[in-house]
Amino acid sequence: MSAASNGDERSLGQLFASATAELSALVHEEIALAKAEIRDDARKATLGTGLLLTALTALFFAVPVGSVAAALGIHALGITLGWSFFIVFGAYLVIFAVLGWLGYGRFKKVKKPERSLASAKETAAVLQKARPHPRELRASQQPEDARSLESGSAAPALESKM
Repeated sequence: MSAASNGDERSLGQLFASATAELSALVHEEIALAKAEIRDDARKATLGTGLLLTALTALFFAVPVGSVAAALGIHALGITLGWSFFIVFGAYLVIFAVLGWLGYGRFKKVKKPERSLASAKETAAVLQKARPHPRELRASQQPEDARSLESGSAAPALESKM
């Protein structure tokens, strides 16, 4: 630190370390936000999947046995056997359509993680606009080629390199 500095200035290394730590924390927070949103949507999708699988399982196992039993029961009421089976078939179509509609409704509630996407886009926009602060180099910090150009001795320097 120079004598003119009163202790509130940080070195370039400290500034870089601070910026890196803050950027890392920002990325970790955005990842946590995305995980939370996706976890909530995954629960909704799981419930919808469960309803659809229940409908398919019922269709696969219960329809043959239930259809025969119901058709024979309706036939016992005096309706012909063909119409009895058709009535049972229609009842099953209604039941499975309702289950499928409920499952589809659950899938429609699943949304993309909008807050995470908006936050990531905002961060990207800020980082694209970020530019390092320009500062002037002192004569002792300038590259050797720049000093030779200022002093007018560029030609001998170029000839000696060839």
